Amino acid sequence: MESIEGGAGGIPKNSRNVKDDFVKPQEQSESILAQVSHQLSQLEKRDWELWVIVCLAGVLVGAGLLALIFPAAFLKQDNVHFEITVSRQLVVGLMVLLALLNTYLVTRRLELRRLREKLISSTIQNELVRLQSFTDPLTEIYNRRSLDDMASRFISHARRLSKPLTFMLIDVDRFKEVNTRFGHLTGDVVLAEIAALLKNSVRGSDAVVRYGGDEFLIILADTSRASASRVVERLKAYLGDWNKAGHLERFEVSLSIGFAEWAEGKTLDDLLDVADREMYVSKGEPPRALAPGSLISRTS
Repeated sequence: MESIEGGAGGIPKNSRNVKDDFVKPQEQSESILAQVSHQLSQLEKRDWELWVIVCLAGVLVGAGLLALIFPAAFLKQDNVHFEITVSRQLVVGLMVLLALLNTYLVTRRLELRRLREKLISSTIQNELVRLQSFTDPLTEIYNRRSLDDMASRFISHARRLSKPLTFMLIDVDRFKEVNTRFGHLTGDVVLAEIAALLKNSVRGSDAVVRYGGDEFLIILADTSRASASRVVERLKAYLGDWNKAGHLERFEVSLSIGFAEWAEGKTLDDLLDVADREMYVSKGEPPRALAPGSLISRTS
Protein backbone atom coordinates (compact mmCIF):
# COMPACT_ATOMS: atom_id res chain seq x y z
CA MET A 1 0.00 0.00 0.00
CA GLU A 2 1.19 3.48 -0.81
CA SER A 3 0.26 7.06 -0.11
CA ILE A 4 1.71 9.47 -2.65
CA GLU A 5 2.34 13.12 -2.04
CA GLY A 6 5.17 13.85 -4.18
CA GLY A 7 10.16 11.05 -5.84
CA ALA A 8 11.53 9.46 -9.09
CA GLY A 9 11.88 6.08 -10.68
CA GLY A 10 11.68 4.08 -13.86
CA ILE A 11 9.21 1.87 -15.57
CA PRO A 12 10.12 -1.68 -16.63
CA LYS A 13 10.05 -2.24 -20.35
CA ASN A 14 7.66 -4.70 -21.89
CA SER A 15 8.49 -6.89 -24.86
CA ARG A 16 4.92 -7.39 -25.94
CA ASN A 17 2.10 -4.90 -26.15
CA VAL A 18 -0.54 -6.75 -24.17
CA LYS A 19 -3.12 -4.03 -24.80
CA ASP A 20 -3.26 -5.31 -28.36
CA ASP A 21 -5.08 -8.33 -26.93
CA PHE A 22 -7.84 -5.96 -25.82
CA VAL A 23 -7.76 -3.34 -28.55
CA LYS A 24 -7.81 -5.57 -31.59
CA PRO A 25 -10.84 -7.70 -30.71
CA GLN A 26 -12.67 -4.83 -29.04
CA GLU A 27 -12.12 -2.02 -31.48
CA GLN A 28 -11.78 -4.15 -34.62
CA SER A 29 -10.09 -1.23 -36.36
CA GLU A 30 -8.51 -3.37 -39.04
CA SER A 31 -11.86 -5.04 -39.75
CA ILE A 32 -13.58 -1.66 -40.08
CA LEU A 33 -10.90 -0.38 -42.45
CA ALA A 34 -11.17 -3.56 -44.49
CA GLN A 35 -14.94 -3.17 -44.79
CA VAL A 36 -14.64 0.47 -45.85
CA SER A 37 -11.94 -0.40 -48.37
CA HIS A 38 -14.11 -3.18 -49.81
CA GLN A 39 -17.12 -0.88 -50.13
CA LEU A 40 -15.04 1.85 -51.72
CA SER A 41 -13.61 -0.66 -54.18
CA GLN A 42 -17.16 -1.64 -55.12
CA LEU A 43 -17.94 2.02 -55.80
CA GLU A 44 -14.77 2.33 -57.89
CA LYS A 45 -15.93 -0.70 -59.85
CA ARG A 46 -19.17 1.11 -60.67
CA ASP A 47 -17.10 4.10 -61.75
CA TRP A 48 -15.19 1.92 -64.19
CA GLU A 49 -18.46 0.50 -65.49
CA LEU A 50 -19.55 4.03 -66.37
CA TRP A 51 -16.34 4.60 -68.29
CA VAL A 52 -16.85 1.32 -70.15
CA ILE A 53 -20.34 2.49 -71.13
CA VAL A 54 -18.90 5.79 -72.35
CA CYS A 55 -16.30 3.99 -74.45
CA LEU A 56 -18.84 1.59 -75.95
CA ALA A 57 -21.18 4.47 -76.76
CA GLY A 58 -18.30 6.32 -78.43
CA VAL A 59 -17.42 3.24 -80.48
CA LEU A 60 -21.03 2.77 -81.58
CA VAL A 61 -21.45 6.42 -82.54
CA GLY A 62 -18.14 6.38 -84.36
CA ALA A 63 -19.05 3.18 -86.20
CA GLY A 64 -22.38 4.72 -87.23
CA LEU A 65 -20.70 7.82 -88.59
CA LEU A 66 -18.14 5.77 -90.49
CA ALA A 67 -20.93 3.67 -91.97
CA LEU A 68 -22.50 6.87 -93.28
CA ILE A 69 -19.31 8.57 -94.45
CA PHE A 70 -17.36 5.90 -96.29
CA PRO A 71 -20.06 4.74 -98.72
CA ALA A 72 -20.50 8.37 -99.76
CA ALA A 73 -16.81 9.02 -100.16
CA PHE A 74 -15.05 8.92 -103.49
CA LEU A 75 -11.76 10.19 -104.84
CA LYS A 76 -11.81 13.15 -107.16
CA GLN A 77 -8.28 13.90 -108.40
CA ASP A 78 -6.06 14.37 -105.34
CA ASN A 79 -8.83 15.37 -102.98
CA VAL A 80 -11.26 13.38 -100.89
CA HIS A 81 -14.80 14.62 -101.33
CA PHE A 82 -17.66 13.57 -99.02
CA GLU A 83 -21.27 13.82 -99.86
CA ILE A 84 -23.56 12.75 -96.98
CA THR A 85 -27.33 12.79 -96.86
CA VAL A 86 -28.78 12.16 -93.41
CA SER A 87 -32.44 12.29 -92.52
CA ARG A 88 -33.62 14.80 -89.95
CA GLN A 89 -35.08 11.99 -87.80
CA LEU A 90 -31.68 10.27 -87.62
CA VAL A 91 -29.92 13.48 -86.55
CA VAL A 92 -32.56 14.24 -83.94
CA GLY A 93 -32.42 10.66 -82.64
CA LEU A 94 -28.63 10.79 -82.40
CA MET A 95 -28.77 14.09 -80.52
CA VAL A 96 -31.39 12.74 -78.12
CA LEU A 97 -29.30 9.59 -77.56
CA LEU A 98 -26.20 11.61 -76.75
CA ALA A 99 -28.17 13.91 -74.44
CA LEU A 100 -29.67 10.94 -72.59
CA LEU A 101 -26.28 9.26 -72.29
CA ASN A 102 -24.76 12.47 -70.96
CA THR A 103 -27.55 12.91 -68.43
CA TYR A 104 -27.22 9.30 -67.29
CA LEU A 105 -23.47 9.54 -66.84
CA VAL A 106 -23.63 12.81 -64.91
CA THR A 107 -26.39 11.46 -62.67
CA ARG A 108 -24.49 8.27 -61.95
CA ARG A 109 -21.29 10.19 -61.19
CA LEU A 110 -23.12 12.41 -58.72
CA GLU A 111 -24.74 9.37 -57.14
CA LEU A 112 -21.38 7.66 -56.69
CA ARG A 113 -19.93 10.80 -55.12
CA ARG A 114 -22.82 10.96 -52.66
CA LEU A 115 -22.37 7.28 -51.81
CA ARG A 116 -18.65 7.81 -51.12
CA GLU A 117 -19.34 10.80 -48.88
CA LYS A 118 -22.10 8.94 -47.05
CA LEU A 119 -19.91 5.89 -46.52
CA ILE A 120 -16.98 7.89 -45.16
CA SER A 121 -19.24 10.05 -42.96
CA SER A 122 -21.12 7.08 -41.47
CA THR A 123 -17.86 5.22 -40.84
CA ILE A 124 -16.39 8.19 -38.96
CA GLN A 125 -19.59 8.65 -36.93
CA ASN A 126 -19.77 4.96 -36.03
CA GLU A 127 -16.12 4.99 -35.00
CA LEU A 128 -16.66 8.02 -32.76
CA VAL A 129 -19.68 6.40 -31.12
CA ARG A 130 -17.72 3.20 -30.57
CA LEU A 131 -14.79 5.08 -29.04
CA GLN A 132 -17.07 7.09 -26.79
CA SER A 133 -18.72 3.91 -25.54
CA PHE A 134 -15.59 2.84 -23.63
CA THR A 135 -13.79 6.18 -23.13
CA ASP A 136 -14.44 8.56 -20.26
CA PRO A 137 -15.20 11.95 -21.85
CA LEU A 138 -13.70 14.01 -19.00
CA THR A 139 -10.36 12.26 -18.54
CA GLU A 140 -10.05 10.63 -22.01
CA ILE A 141 -9.06 7.29 -20.50
CA TYR A 142 -10.94 3.99 -20.40
CA ASN A 143 -14.24 4.07 -18.52
CA ARG A 144 -15.75 1.56 -16.14
CA ARG A 145 -17.79 -0.07 -18.91
CA SER A 146 -14.65 -1.32 -20.64
CA LEU A 147 -13.07 -2.80 -17.51
CA ASP A 148 -14.60 -6.29 -17.49
CA ASP A 149 -13.59 -7.13 -21.05
CA MET A 150 -10.20 -5.46 -20.75
CA ALA A 151 -9.33 -7.16 -17.46
CA SER A 152 -10.30 -10.57 -18.81
CA ARG A 153 -7.94 -10.10 -21.74
CA PHE A 154 -5.08 -8.96 -19.50
CA ILE A 155 -5.67 -11.97 -17.27
CA SER A 156 -5.80 -14.32 -20.28
CA HIS A 157 -2.51 -12.85 -21.48
CA ALA A 158 -0.89 -13.37 -18.06
CA ARG A 159 -2.22 -16.94 -17.82
CA ARG A 160 -1.16 -17.88 -21.36
CA LEU A 161 2.40 -16.54 -21.02
CA SER A 162 2.78 -17.22 -17.27
CA LYS A 163 3.50 -13.54 -16.67
CA PRO A 164 2.76 -11.47 -13.55
CA LEU A 165 -0.12 -9.00 -13.57
CA THR A 166 -0.75 -6.24 -11.03
CA PHE A 167 -3.75 -4.00 -10.41
CA MET A 168 -3.33 -0.57 -8.79
CA LEU A 169 -6.41 1.10 -7.32
CA ILE A 170 -5.85 4.83 -6.81
CA ASP A 171 -7.95 7.34 -4.88
CA VAL A 172 -7.52 11.13 -4.89
CA ASP A 173 -7.33 12.13 -1.22
CA ARG A 174 -9.64 14.88 0.07
CA PHE A 175 -11.20 15.35 -3.33
CA LYS A 176 -14.46 16.53 -1.77
CA GLU A 177 -12.46 19.37 -0.24
CA VAL A 178 -11.21 20.31 -3.71
CA ASN A 179 -14.80 20.56 -4.95
CA THR A 180 -15.87 22.51 -1.87
CA ARG A 181 -13.01 25.02 -1.87
CA PHE A 182 -12.38 25.49 -5.58
CA GLY A 183 -15.63 24.43 -7.24
CA HIS A 184 -16.71 21.42 -9.28
CA LEU A 185 -15.23 22.82 -12.50
CA THR A 186 -11.79 22.94 -10.89
CA GLY A 187 -12.43 19.47 -9.52
CA ASP A 188 -13.03 18.20 -13.06
CA VAL A 189 -9.77 19.81 -14.19
CA VAL A 190 -7.91 18.13 -11.32
CA LEU A 191 -9.34 14.72 -12.31
CA ALA A 192 -8.27 15.25 -15.92
CA GLU A 193 -4.78 16.30 -14.76
CA ILE A 194 -4.46 13.26 -12.49
CA ALA A 195 -5.52 10.99 -15.35
CA ALA A 196 -2.82 12.54 -17.54
CA LEU A 197 -0.20 11.98 -14.82
CA LEU A 198 -1.25 8.35 -14.51
CA LYS A 199 -1.02 7.80 -18.27
CA ASN A 200 2.45 9.37 -18.33
CA SER A 201 3.56 7.10 -15.49
CA VAL A 202 2.86 3.81 -17.29
CA ARG A 203 3.73 2.15 -20.57
CA GLY A 204 1.62 1.87 -23.67
CA SER A 205 1.03 -1.81 -22.87
CA ASP A 206 -0.69 -0.90 -19.59
CA ALA A 207 -4.21 0.42 -19.13
CA VAL A 208 -5.56 3.35 -17.08
CA VAL A 209 -9.26 3.27 -16.20
CA ARG A 210 -11.46 5.80 -14.47
CA TYR A 211 -12.96 3.40 -11.97
CA GLY A 212 -15.51 5.75 -10.47
CA GLY A 213 -15.70 9.34 -9.26
CA ASP A 214 -12.22 10.21 -7.94
CA GLU A 215 -10.88 6.64 -8.18
CA PHE A 216 -8.69 5.22 -10.93
CA LEU A 217 -7.43 1.76 -11.78
CA ILE A 218 -4.15 0.90 -13.48
CA ILE A 219 -3.58 -2.56 -14.96
CA LEU A 220 0.15 -3.29 -15.20
CA ALA A 221 0.93 -6.05 -17.67
CA ASP A 222 3.94 -8.32 -17.07
CA THR A 223 4.55 -6.54 -13.76
CA SER A 224 4.81 -7.99 -10.26
CA ARG A 225 3.73 -6.27 -7.05
CA ALA A 226 7.38 -5.42 -6.29
CA SER A 227 8.02 -3.99 -9.76
CA ALA A 228 4.90 -1.84 -9.51
CA SER A 229 6.71 0.30 -6.92
CA ARG A 230 8.73 1.79 -9.77
CA VAL A 231 5.53 3.12 -11.27
CA VAL A 232 4.67 4.62 -7.90
CA GLU A 233 8.03 6.38 -7.77
CA ARG A 234 7.47 7.81 -11.23
CA LEU A 235 4.01 8.97 -10.21
CA LYS A 236 5.42 10.56 -7.05
CA ALA A 237 7.81 12.63 -9.12
CA TYR A 238 5.11 13.80 -11.53
CA LEU A 239 2.65 14.62 -8.78
CA GLY A 240 5.32 16.47 -6.80
CA ASP A 241 6.10 18.65 -9.82
CA TRP A 242 2.38 19.27 -10.36
CA ASN A 243 1.90 20.39 -6.76
CA LYS A 244 4.96 22.65 -6.90
CA ALA A 245 3.42 24.44 -9.89
CA GLY A 246 0.78 25.79 -7.49
CA HIS A 247 -2.33 24.82 -9.44
CA LEU A 248 -4.38 24.87 -6.22
CA GLU A 249 -3.77 27.65 -3.75
CA ARG A 250 -2.48 26.32 -0.40
CA PHE A 251 -3.58 22.81 -1.29
CA GLU A 252 -1.53 19.78 -2.37
CA VAL A 253 -3.09 16.78 -4.03
CA SER A 254 -2.13 13.37 -2.68
CA LEU A 255 -3.06 9.85 -3.73
CA SER A 256 -3.72 6.64 -1.85
CA ILE A 257 -2.92 3.40 -3.65
CA GLY A 258 -3.78 -0.23 -3.10
CA PHE A 259 -2.21 -3.15 -4.95
CA ALA A 260 -3.37 -6.61 -5.93
CA GLU A 261 -1.31 -9.12 -7.87
CA TRP A 262 -3.20 -11.64 -9.93
CA ALA A 263 -2.79 -15.34 -9.22
CA GLU A 264 -4.49 -18.34 -10.77
CA GLY A 265 -7.99 -18.72 -9.38
CA LYS A 266 -8.47 -15.05 -8.49
CA THR A 267 -11.33 -13.21 -10.14
CA LEU A 268 -11.45 -9.53 -11.00
CA ASP A 269 -13.80 -9.03 -8.07
CA ASP A 270 -11.26 -10.64 -5.72
CA LEU A 271 -8.45 -8.46 -7.03
CA LEU A 272 -10.41 -5.23 -6.74
CA ASP A 273 -11.52 -6.16 -3.23
CA VAL A 274 -7.89 -6.69 -2.12
CA ALA A 275 -6.72 -3.47 -3.80
CA ASP A 276 -9.61 -1.49 -2.34
CA ARG A 277 -8.93 -2.68 1.21
CA GLU A 278 -5.21 -1.93 0.90
CA MET A 279 -5.97 1.50 -0.52
CA TYR A 280 -8.14 2.39 2.47
CA VAL A 281 -5.48 1.12 4.88
CA SER A 282 -3.00 3.49 3.20
CA LYS A 283 -5.46 6.30 3.83
CA GLY A 284 -5.47 5.43 7.51
CA GLU A 285 -9.14 4.56 7.33
CA PRO A 286 -10.86 1.23 8.04
CA PRO A 287 -11.56 -0.81 4.87
CA ARG A 288 -15.03 -0.60 3.46
CA ALA A 289 -17.38 -3.47 4.20
CA LEU A 290 -18.17 -4.77 0.74
CA ALA A 291 -20.83 -7.17 -0.39
CA PRO A 292 -19.73 -9.76 -2.98
CA GLY A 293 -19.66 -8.19 -6.44
CA SER A 294 -20.16 -4.65 -5.15
CA LEU A 295 -16.90 -3.43 -6.65
CA ILE A 296 -17.66 -4.86 -10.04
CA SER A 297 -21.12 -3.35 -10.18
CA ARG A 298 -19.96 0.19 -9.40
CA THR A 299 -20.64 2.69 -12.19
CA SER A 300 -18.28 5.40 -13.36
